[in-house]
Amino acid sequence: MAAFDCNEARSKMNRSRYFDYIEGKINSLAYSINARGKLNVLNYNIHAENFYIHFLNHLYGWSLVNLNSFQQNIEAIDLIDTVNKYVVQVSSTSTKQKVEGGLDKDIIKKYSTFTFKFISISNDADNIKDKSFKNPHNISFTPKDDIIDKKDILNHILLSTVEEQKTIYRFVKSELGEEVDVIKLDSNLADVINILAKEDLSNKVSDDAIKSFNIDSKILHNQLNYAKSIISDYAAYYSKINDKYQEFDTIGSNKSISVLQSINKMYIETKSITDEPDSIFFKVIEKIMAKVNESANFIKIPVDELELCANIVCVDAFIRCKIFENPQNYENATS
Repeated sequence: MAAFDCNEARSKMNRSRYFDYIEGKINSLAYSINARGKLNVLNYNIHAENFYIHFLNHLYGWSLVNLNSFQQNIEAIDLIDTVNKYVVQVSSTSTKQKVEGGLDKDIIKKYSTFTFKFISISNDADNIKDKSFKNPHNISFTPKDDIIDKKDILNHILLSTVEEQKTIYRFVKSELGEEVDVIKLDSNLADVINILAKEDLSNKVSDDAIKSFNIDSKILHNQLNYAKSIISDYAAYYSKINDKYQEFDTIGSNKSISVLQSINKMYIETKSITDEPDSIFFKVIEKIMAKVNESANFIKIPVDELELCANIVCVDAFIRCKIFENPQNYENATS
């Protein structure tokens, strides 16, 4: 049997700790940008742009500066790196039209020897990386390499050395706040579940078995655009809340049934007011947070922690088919 390497084990633990924290904060930032963007509150985009200047410099070894600090209201270009010769557009929108809009601006002619990079800070951009783009000024631009989204950034961090991760971790922590304690997260989830389970429901539903399905198919079927990245990101927490439900249900609490029915009721109420899918999804999260906040026995926690828990239980309800329609003609397996 190979000898246990304490240093290697510690390194792996640190890797997990650093990456989990960075991933959580980047996803939280993306969620806030999307949510506020829906309300046309765009001040967060400015803060995010400033954050990404230093974040990308740490991550890729670039030397970006904000071009607006030299020349105000530059269209198409947000950041510039004169050392590596990059002009960078940072955007919360990842569409072909957005990229081509940047490539088309006259200012690009001034930087014809540079490379144009498009950074999608809140949405995946896989669907546009294989597209052909109009590039009237012939600036260097290869979509596959020069369109960078949140997933690319997190994957780069995942594959970095532990020392590189540590550097990024310290920077993100200093910019975006303290680390979410895993033990505290478990406790918060338990409190949220307890509060939601107190809903007085006259018509209890049977304990449906969890339906397994392709999440992307359900997202597409329900025309969820802004909520897509949130669902994809927080689906990873499914096992954590499932463990919590099982823990409660094992002792006969049946909290999973009441919590999921409570969320389903919120969904139905919201759906009666609006038929816009993304708006429904975010309103359900708001209702979860409001219900918990209004509870007399709720011990206050930071709003970002409550928002994280609300995201987790809402996405979990989506996975379990308690909110939004399931695609027709799709086989469901029980577990």
